[in-house]
Amino acid sequence: MQGKVSPITIIHRPVSAMLRLRLVSLIIALGAASTTAAAAAPTRPLPQAAQRDTATFAGGCFWSMERPFDHTTGVISTTVGYTGGTKAKPTYDDVGTRGTGHAESVEVHYDPAKVTYEKLLYIYWHNIDPVTREAQFCDHGNEYRTAIFYHNDAQRKAAEASKAELDKSGLFKSPIVTQIVAASTFWPAEDYHQHYADRNPIQYNLYRVGCGRDARLKQLWGSSAEPNVPPL
Repeated sequence: MQGKVSPITIIHRPVSAMLRLRLVSLIIALGAASTTAAAAAPTRPLPQAAQRDTATFAGGCFWSMERPFDHTTGVISTTVGYTGGTKAKPTYDDVGTRGTGHAESVEVHYDPAKVTYEKLLYIYWHNIDPVTREAQFCDHGNEYRTAIFYHNDAQRKAAEASKAELDKSGLFKSPIVTQIVAASTFWPAEDYHQHYADRNPIQYNLYRVGCGRDARLKQLWGSSAEPNVPPL
């Protein structure tokens, strides 16, 4: 690559898996100096009597999918990682080769007395492009597919009902392609990916704007996308 190219200019186009790995590595490197000075990611102490359920979602870049849930009342903690594939203990580089079957995902631990699974589904749908297969925004490949990984039959039924309702709403010209599949082993991603957007707001915004995520969400969902994309 010759010359100095704006990160926004690069990321705006669909990119190959290897090129995206290099681009993300560059963004992470740019943020390394500021990470140590940044405030720690928000944490919520678990009340002694709180219930704890788990929800798992894939919606493209896990940096972007983590923030809406992390800033939702009733959510206890979030972890980004990889699931839905076959390789044990995958790394970010492994998943980027598209040979593991894993998707970038977020695992959400929540208190069902404070936030319902249906609410989490609403947040999930309004932060993804559900009609595009094997890609989300500027990120292309099976690892960026959309999927709801259910942990029990109640979650499966709720996910299927919400998907059917959206399909019948007439909101989209194309059918919803988001998978609804049983949850499998979730492998946490490397530490530097956890709460990346909150730890590195400048670098994350370069990525998000360049990827065209907000523009596409507004096109799909209109103003209903806004409450689920908390400002940095």
